[in-house]
Amino acid sequence: MEYLKMLKELEADCRPSAVENLVAKARALAERNQNPEVYCQCFACLDLTSLRETDNEDSIATFARKAAQCATSFSNIPEVASLCVYPIFVDAAGLALGDSNIAVTSVAGGFPASQTYLEVKMLELAMSLENGADEVDVVMSVGQFLSGNYEAMASELQMLRDEAGEDTTLKVIIESGVLREPALIRRASLLVMEAGADFVKTSTGKTAVSATPEAAAVMCVAISDFYRKTGRKVGFKAAGGISSPADAVLYYSIVQSILGEEWLNPSLFRIGASSLANNLLSELEGRPITYF
Repeated sequence: MEYLKMLKELEADCRPSAVENLVAKARALAERNQNPEVYCQCFACLDLTSLRETDNEDSIATFARKAAQCATSFSNIPEVASLCVYPIFVDAAGLALGDSNIAVTSVAGGFPASQTYLEVKMLELAMSLENGADEVDVVMSVGQFLSGNYEAMASELQMLRDEAGEDTTLKVIIESGVLREPALIRRASLLVMEAGADFVKTSTGKTAVSATPEAAAVMCVAISDFYRKTGRKVGFKAAGGISSPADAVLYYSIVQSILGEEWLNPSLFRIGASSLANNLLSELEGRPITYF
């Protein structure tokens, strides 16, 4: 019942009108944030992602080498935060990244549906780490959550947290586009944080509705409230359908307006995307770029 107690202690106003006001404030800030400095900061917070059915060791190795060389190929461009790949390609990505500071993120735990045995989820996570993953993205059991089995859902995440260990960054996807309602998005965010998540992530990018500014605002308020209650800073990751620099800057501005400047770094803010990298490079270089 510890999770239910925490939810009761952190009840809050989740009316759509309150959420709309937060997003409107962030949109106004985003208009001022459309500049090269913010584009570079968004690039540095990228989890550059390749989760295609056609991925193979050669394509992922090429992808990783390009990521490692990007900062030298373009002037004043920072490295991305991480590469996000399927578990089977963790080793190939890590070898190709070489001495770069780019982390390797593996999706795991039955991604993207999380509909498998806990033992399978734990084994997949463990194998990802054994092959060199620095960070792991898992999906909470959305079915358990929507059935009201909060304790079971959170306890499973807590076991995955224990399996990952303290040195691994664990990002938990709540699939906000499926939850839809602000109250459910907040509740899921609080539960996964209490279960030990280092980041709360919007989406897998595999559902009809992925990240939305409204969901991001609700999640960031939950992160702020959780921090005030526990003293623990949890990061926010937006992912799914984010492709334009304007999209990236809006999510950056949501984090800035709700959580503050101290969250605007790769240790607490990430954007999971693929085409966004080229689009940010194009904006910064002032010409079309198809580097990745």
